[in-house]
Amino acid sequence: MIISVKKKKKSGLVLWVLLFNTMLVLYCFTNPTQVKNRDSQEDTCPLRMAKLLNKSVIVPSESTKSKSVQCSPAVNIMFMKTHKTASSTLLNILFRFGEKRKLKFAFPVGRNDFFYPSPFLCSHVKDYRPGQCFNIVCNHMRFDHQEVAKLLPPDAMYITILREPVDLFESAFHYYHRIVPFTWRIRGENKLTEFLKTPETFYSPHSYNSFYLKNLLFFDFGFDNNLKADDPYVIRHIDNLSKRFDLVLIAEYFEESLILLRDTLCWTMEDIMYFKLNARKSSSVSPLTPEMRAKAIEWNGADWKLYQHFNATFWARIEAYGRERMEQEVNKLRRRNAEMKSICIEGRDAVEAQKIQDRRFLPWQPVGDSSILGYNLKKDINPKFRTICEKMLTPEIQYLSDLGVSLWLTRLWGLLKDAIFIL
Repeated sequence: MIISVKKKKKSGLVLWVLLFNTMLVLYCFTNPTQVKNRDSQEDTCPLRMAKLLNKSVIVPSESTKSKSVQCSPAVNIMFMKTHKTASSTLLNILFRFGEKRKLKFAFPVGRNDFFYPSPFLCSHVKDYRPGQCFNIVCNHMRFDHQEVAKLLPPDAMYITILREPVDLFESAFHYYHRIVPFTWRIRGENKLTEFLKTPETFYSPHSYNSFYLKNLLFFDFGFDNNLKADDPYVIRHIDNLSKRFDLVLIAEYFEESLILLRDTLCWTMEDIMYFKLNARKSSSVSPLTPEMRAKAIEWNGADWKLYQHFNATFWARIEAYGRERMEQEVNKLRRRNAEMKSICIEGRDAVEAQKIQDRRFLPWQPVGDSSILGYNLKKDINPKFRTICEKMLTPEIQYLSDLGVSLWLTRLWGLLKDAIFIL
């Protein structure tokens, strides 16, 4: 019996190696031709083209009727989608907003991200041609402002979202540690705690996928995620982001963030209604003692400084908006979301993956696990609400497919990762 278990583990390891090699080869063969001249003015979205693009945008009449002040809704948006920060919920909001107004999305090729973890290049965009303009860029990428700016009109709003680094690290560890080979040596029931006791034992800066487990936010923004917290480059990079982004949202205050988003972009309450997507079941969360939380902060020191800085600027914006006014608007949003839940969702709450009846609403699961919750659409739903309910419940992968994005590489990876654990 012991021998058969060892053989099974060994065969599993061999299959994993084959899987990684297969995916790496596929990534190499599907990587599009890179833009040779990164600084060419001809590569940039020209102002005249941006004006033509905006003229073709459909703006529903209710967008202006419901606003108490005269402004036009922002339609040119760069959303820097960070990992494990409630960004999938924001992505759904952007998909619905852009689809409703016939906006032009910059989408990736063959997969749901812009060849992450490689730094972003314009050539990662489906059907990209130098000088082409887009309204919205919003899929996962490793940020490069110089490249992104070539795709968007000069008036584009840059938005992103951050999450408290300890909770983010815990979530990322749960979601990704099975695809970080150095962590396979961790023993014990609570692998996260074992990792934090001596992280250097299970981490190498240049090992495969190691970036998922140290300063993931810093890495997503295109910086060196192995910088020490007291490195002067950390502050420089944070200052640089302060100049690049018009609004930085905070996941722990998601509703307040959406109200600020609506105010900044001159959107309506209907534009920011949402259901929480890609949430984990509570039983999969690894609780951390105060000692382990302190170790996680130290391990993710650059992310901690980044978060502290933008958390402060976030609350300064709340103060400028008005605390009482914010509370009132958050309550309005909660009422609207509750109404939509009662209209759309069977049982009004998220359910485990095994209980989702329609695969259109089944979210992507981490390797070797089914911890991400999803929803069931009501069977007796009012026909006039069916379309909006379906769109609000649709996970990222399925929504991208609905918008015409080919995801053959993402789907192949899904089949392989599922097959390896069945075996």
